[in-house]
Amino acid sequence: MQQGSVFLIILCIIIFAAALVTIYLILRANRDNTGMDELEGHDFEYYCADLLKNDGFDEVEVTKGSGDFGVDILAQKEGITYAFQCKCYDKPIGVKAVQEIYAGRDYYGRMVGIVMTNQYFTEPAETMAKRLNIILWDRDKLDEMSGI
Repeated sequence: MQQGSVFLIILCIIIFAAALVTIYLILRANRDNTGMDELEGHDFEYYCADLLKNDGFDEVEVTKGSGDFGVDILAQKEGITYAFQCKCYDKPIGVKAVQEIYAGRDYYGRMVGIVMTNQYFTEPAETMAKRLNIILWDRDKLDEMSGI
């Protein structure tokens, strides 16, 4: 093989690798391929309900918009009952969401309370959730559930 051919092959490999890195960075920058950040409150709740159905939850029910006592979705999976609160915000989720699902879980007599969000949680929210046995599903979990 001539030296020029080897150089051309190496150059093609470098260009191909650069293209792969560029594609990866573009996809990483546009992580929200689902468009969940653009959804309004009740639409986000239906989006989350679909994620739950796809994850094997059944009897998934989106509650009415107001007077839901802090619970947006009721569901069950493998005999365990769940109450979910869904928060589609543009900033981290604080303790109020944890307090609301804690009360709502008990109001509806559910075994598990979960807050789902397109964002992340503040440290105080995480601390409170641990103390109250509330599960927090952040953006990474929702991306995982949606297959991103």
